[in-house]
Amino acid sequence: MFDRKTFAQMRRAGMGIGISKAKLSEAMLEILLQLPEGTTNLKEVIVANMGLLGQMSATRDINEAWSQTKKKAVKLYPEKFIFDERKTLHWNDGSMEVLDKKISTSNFKKLNAIAETERCSVNTLISKLIKSYENGKK
Repeated sequence: MFDRKTFAQMRRAGMGIGISKAKLSEAMLEILLQLPEGTTNLKEVIVANMGLLGQMSATRDINEAWSQTKKKAVKLYPEKFIFDERKTLHWNDGSMEVLDKKISTSNFKKLNAIAETERCSVNTLISKLIKSYENGKK
């Protein structure tokens, strides 16, 4: 029947679907919410479930809509979805732990100053701090 190549040729001939990225994003979000938990390859599954809308859309539009959809999903449904450090969408099933990588500028400066007086790296200083904390807990 039809394949992606045929639809690409149709788009080049001027037969676009004429739908905005925002509408694509809304459709993607609706499909995402209907998927069973634990589904992998979310983007591919969603585009496949979009039917002609997914096949006729340009790849750049799909990619932009997917970026918007991920942000909306994490913002609107934090109990279902979570980002990792590379902004990849994952199910929030408790199997993934989000690491806090933020440190204030003042604390970072203090760490560097202490590391300089101790003549070691910040990483070594933090390792010593963790050991001291663990020994103090016992």
